[in-house]
Amino acid sequence: MMQTLFETIPQIWLAAAPAQGAGASPATQVNSVWDFIIKGGVMMIPIGLCSLVMIAVLAERLLVLRRSAIVPPDFMQGLDRVLAGKKGDLAERRKAALKYCKDHASPIASVCAAGLRRLGAPADVVEKHVVAEGEHQVFRMRKHMRALAVVAAIAPLLGLLGTIFGMIRAFQTVAISGEALGKTELLAGGIYEAMITTAAGLIVALPAIIGHHWVSARVEHLAATMDRIAFDLLEIASHEAPMGVPAHRASLNGHALQDEAEADDTGARASGLAVGSEA
Repeated sequence: MMQTLFETIPQIWLAAAPAQGAGASPATQVNSVWDFIIKGGVMMIPIGLCSLVMIAVLAERLLVLRRSAIVPPDFMQGLDRVLAGKKGDLAERRKAALKYCKDHASPIASVCAAGLRRLGAPADVVEKHVVAEGEHQVFRMRKHMRALAVVAAIAPLLGLLGTIFGMIRAFQTVAISGEALGKTELLAGGIYEAMITTAAGLIVALPAIIGHHWVSARVEHLAATMDRIAFDLLEIASHEAPMGVPAHRASLNGHALQDEAEADDTGARASGLAVGSEA
């Protein structure tokens, strides 16, 4: 049904041209999407390959970047239960927690496992390994994003190049035809076919651009979620470590974050300055 509808769209779109006269040129008639592609010329091949890359990347990222795959539901609650349920020494608790992370394999489990392996070490050491593993997982989540950006950039250029080639052929046909004078359908037919590649390039580029921005926003959202969970892990580590959690910690995105106490102090100073300026 979808294939029939897809093949009908160009017929409806171009129905007006053949209907204007029985003598319409066969070169301007399109009966199906396949005919539409064939009339676009050889440049439709790389544009078609770009569309396949775009579809494959978006489908793969749509499956990989599911929240349940990155941050399984109730993961931290289960990890807390494992840590609280073990009353033995630190080594036994760490072993049980690492087994839990292995049984619930996910990017956030890898981040937590990196910190749990150093459980009992100074908090800044735990933080360093958690952030390093988090950045690695974010890098993996950004996989294939460059391919989307390349498709979005080159698809319109390929379409434009195909249009230029088509225009050259159209004017060449008019130039070498001894009967071209007064027969505008020779030029119109060539220009019509030349414009197909531009339309095809834009049709491929627009979803690629939208998909690229969607994947970027999705990765940023999941990275922020992982960052919050990593902070909870650092809170746990601070109770096991001889040193507290440092006042500054690095997020999984590589940006420095202030702790709540320093943020509150900054806000208080800003409020005081605002009151002083008003006075």
